[in-house]
Amino acid sequence: MGYRYHTCDVFTDTRFGGNPLAVLPEASGLSARQMQQIAREFNLSETSFVFPPEAGHTRKVRIFTPASELPFAGHPNVGTAFVLASTGALGELRSPLTVTFEEAAGPVPIGIAVNDGRVTSCELAAPQRLSLGKTVPAPLVAAALSLSPDDVLTDTHPPQVASCGLPFLIAELKDRSALERSRVNQAGFDGIMAEGVRPSLYAYARSADGFELRARCFEAGGVPEDPATGSAGCALAGVRALLTAEANSTFSYRIIQGVEMGRPSLLIARAEKIDGTVRTWIGGTCVLVSEGFIDVESADR
Repeated sequence: MGYRYHTCDVFTDTRFGGNPLAVLPEASGLSARQMQQIAREFNLSETSFVFPPEAGHTRKVRIFTPASELPFAGHPNVGTAFVLASTGALGELRSPLTVTFEEAAGPVPIGIAVNDGRVTSCELAAPQRLSLGKTVPAPLVAAALSLSPDDVLTDTHPPQVASCGLPFLIAELKDRSALERSRVNQAGFDGIMAEGVRPSLYAYARSADGFELRARCFEAGGVPEDPATGSAGCALAGVRALLTAEANSTFSYRIIQGVEMGRPSLLIARAEKIDGTVRTWIGGTCVLVSEGFIDVESADR
């Protein structure tokens, strides 16, 4: 049996930029093994599989990297909402709408902006409030990225695990040059794992005005580098809101990612801090790239 798929580039308005995503909009009947095989066949950072809802929301969505299933991820949610809306699966687009996807990390609401019957952007609300985990010594992070210890900043926050539904080790670098020079050093990553920390490493640097950030994400779900990581952008916005913003405040960041990979991406992150509790959002634009059918029988052999 053949299953229809669409691919789109997420967090960009330019085809072959951003983070590519494969979406199977009607995945009923597929087993977890088949979904994992299909994700491995596409070999993108993630592939999403859409099912009828089980808890009264819009759809159930499962997300797979080439190596494993994820409880939540940013660009698959933004891209899946875009594909469903753009291909008519959500009905006629007359005005902005909100959909909610059921996922392992919790319900994920996504606002879909519409103009003249076309999707202009999508923004998700992270399924969980910001939570912080272990800190990691700066020299270990520097070693993992083939940098010097003084390339890793700790004045705003130490390198620390943060999650809004999917954990990342968030580390600030001193400037864009350090970010551009970063190269994965597996021995350094082994040192971080020896500390009991296994999430992907999300490194970022601030621009001069402090409101535009440049980021890179390494060792993401079996992918050496990810061109746009929405769930990490949520965690980053949350960390900066928690540690630098005044109480009861809201703000946003433009996050540039994927430049070093030749797939520039623009992610718009928002955070809201109320009485010490932080909620986050991430959004951007998408563009359709391709569609077709995949033979599940051959995938299941």
